[in-house]
Amino acid sequence: MKKWMDMSNLPQEFRERVERLERNFEVSTVIFKKFEPIFFDIFQNPFEESSKLHRSRKQRRVPCSVKDLFNFCWTLFVYTKGNFRMIGDDLVNSYHLLLCCLDLIFANALLCPNRRDLLNPSFKGLPVELHTLEMKASEDPPCVIATLCELHDGLLVEAKGIKEHYFKPYIAKLFDRKILKGDCLLDLCNFTENNKALNKEYEEYVLTVGDFDERVFLGADAEEEIGTRKFPADVPAEKMAARAHMECHLQQHFEKKRSFAPSTPLTGRRYLREKETAITPVASATQSVSRLQSMVAGLKNAPSEQLTAIFESCARSPLESIMSRVKEIGETFCCCYTQSTDEQPGSHIDFAVNRLKLAEILYYKILETIMVQETRRLHGKDLTALLEQDVFHRSLLACCLEIVLFAYSSPRTFPWIIEVLDIRPFYFYKVIEVLIRSEEGLSRDMVKHLNSIEEQILESLAWTRNSALWNALEASENKVPTCEEVIFPSNFEASNGGSGFGHLPMMPLSPIIHPRVKEVRTDLGGSLRRDMQPLSPISVHERYSSPTAGSAKRRLFGDDSPKETQMEKILTKGTKLTIAPASSVGAENMSASPAQTVLTMTTTTGPGKAGQKVTIPLHGIANDMSGITLIPISINLGQPCKVDAQAPCHPPGNQGAEVALPAAGKPKRTGSLALFYRKVYHLASVRLRDLCLKLDVSNDLRRKIWTCFEFTLVHCADLMKDRHLDQLLLCAFYIMAKVTKEERTFQDIMKSYRNQPQANSHVYRSVLLRNTSDDVPLDKNANSDMEMTEVRCGFWEKRQV
Repeated sequence: MKKWMDMSNLPQEFRERVERLERNFEVSTVIFKKFEPIFFDIFQNPFEESSKLHRSRKQRRVPCSVKDLFNFCWTLFVYTKGNFRMIGDDLVNSYHLLLCCLDLIFANALLCPNRRDLLNPSFKGLPVELHTLEMKASEDPPCVIATLCELHDGLLVEAKGIKEHYFKPYIAKLFDRKILKGDCLLDLCNFTENNKALNKEYEEYVLTVGDFDERVFLGADAEEEIGTRKFPADVPAEKMAARAHMECHLQQHFEKKRSFAPSTPLTGRRYLREKETAITPVASATQSVSRLQSMVAGLKNAPSEQLTAIFESCARSPLESIMSRVKEIGETFCCCYTQSTDEQPGSHIDFAVNRLKLAEILYYKILETIMVQETRRLHGKDLTALLEQDVFHRSLLACCLEIVLFAYSSPRTFPWIIEVLDIRPFYFYKVIEVLIRSEEGLSRDMVKHLNSIEEQILESLAWTRNSALWNALEASENKVPTCEEVIFPSNFEASNGGSGFGHLPMMPLSPIIHPRVKEVRTDLGGSLRRDMQPLSPISVHERYSSPTAGSAKRRLFGDDSPKETQMEKILTKGTKLTIAPASSVGAENMSASPAQTVLTMTTTTGPGKAGQKVTIPLHGIANDMSGITLIPISINLGQPCKVDAQAPCHPPGNQGAEVALPAAGKPKRTGSLALFYRKVYHLASVRLRDLCLKLDVSNDLRRKIWTCFEFTLVHCADLMKDRHLDQLLLCAFYIMAKVTKEERTFQDIMKSYRNQPQANSHVYRSVLLRNTSDDVPLDKNANSDMEMTEVRCGFWEKRQV
């Protein structure tokens, strides 16, 4: 389907409609896959029933067989789901609605004494005295929602909420409209009419407003068309092998769509913990919600006593402004979340309020953690300047809302949240890493999702024509930082001669290091260099302290003395230290409090200037083996240094805090703009290395590709306006391969690129072509970028390759 749309150059509106239809179908497919085993758990297995019927040639058809009940229950579900458009493409809500339908059918099977033979005698939700149980229609039948949630990965509170507030009132309406009749739906005199009426209503719905007929899963040709299993009575014996093959093919499809989880970005796949045991998409979605609820359990959507105390300790209490801002954002979110658009139906206000409440609790929890970290790092200095940063609070709350929406598998995917809250992507990305480092409860998929969002911003969203990035560049006199200026010196690979630094940055520590990652970190003792710095050891206040145009650069926390914020660090040449294996401790693991940390000072003579004696500080970190691990901290020996052996060392208060780096180990340019370009260069280098590995490109050509790419990014920054970072990278790759005669066909390049997780056809099929004289867009459907090509060819005519 996607290939056909690409070849036909269909408009974006049509593509979005198809994508929404595809998502709805995926949700229905996943739900039906879950529906079968739950139904067989509650009711008799239709496979066994069909085998018994084959014993006699002449069989009288039973009006309400297990197969009929199976079809009726699914039709009731899809018709009810269609009525609640806000539930239809939400995987978690759809699943809980399915449990409500199964609960209703189970209750009606109990109400009819002659229909209890449909029930599975081994079902755990059956009453103890089933055969002697007498129930009246006026009595409330036993609810098995709790049992179904326990056995099949449901969330009890969510399921009961949907049953009480949505499902039961809607079923009452169906009785009022005479679509459903009788005290018992499954009674032989009522079932046939109820089944016909329900199917008729659903057919009208499909013809008017429905996307597709979801009864296709029950059709006679379902196995051939979409791979849905049929009942044995409908399947000839010679087709049993074909069914097994089809089921295998279907399972492969589910593996691709499993849990709607994001594919792991290239920049993050080395730093994630091992995959959890294989689970179904529904289980994955409900577990995400369950984890989210456990993160906020026992907390309120208001500042805690400790956070309130931090607010009151500021020169100007920000409590009132923060509360009013949260209220304003909440109103905007609820309004947009419940509003219907052409792309998707509006949700119910109850769902919006529930999502907002979870996000507010998470916001205050993470804000408190961040403030505690900053207070420790800055030794109690005033936090007023940071807490008055409007963009910081808006971005943090928006990120919390995105986490909640992702946990519920909402169709409102990023960048929906920053669009409705009017937050610039260039500002939003700054808070992502801060949040991940501050919250340990985030799941593997949540970290991957936030990582992919950061990549989206770095590769395209921050480069739009109206982006705040261009204002930041203008404030810095349009001086685009080079890779050498923003990457830590120790993170460059060696040049061709083996001495000095090359141009392409190495693979530094992950830009987003989550606390859950640390338990499986092995890079400090593996192939990576031990002296490499994390990609972005920058504190919260530094991220939001970039100067604006016409204003003097200022510190948010006043003049911080270097003696108060950092300890000078050195490591003499030839000094060898014994430290614990990297598998047991990493540089980021220094999260013990000062009271729990032992500091050891060792003095030795090194090759400093004029026989200078240097002191090596060693962090003493308590490890899991009840021992002490000593970690040396390096510094450039060319700089004079003084270390007070009696001064205490204060390691970070927790995982989100960062060790301040000395001036000698810092990049030439720092600040939020430098951080942005540092991440951009890192992202580009990771993707370039991946392409070069797949295409067997030499190191020499790889370095030339990188030089071309960097030159264009630095000296022709306007080329990136309304374009994608990968477009620049692919052009540099293709052109340099041509120039150096190490040709790689465009087809091979694109084939390798399409295998990268972030690859999307619009990146290479819809490239903005611009007339340089009048800056007017000419065409948005081409396979190459002429302006980029001209710049590169002109550049390489002046240089020796």
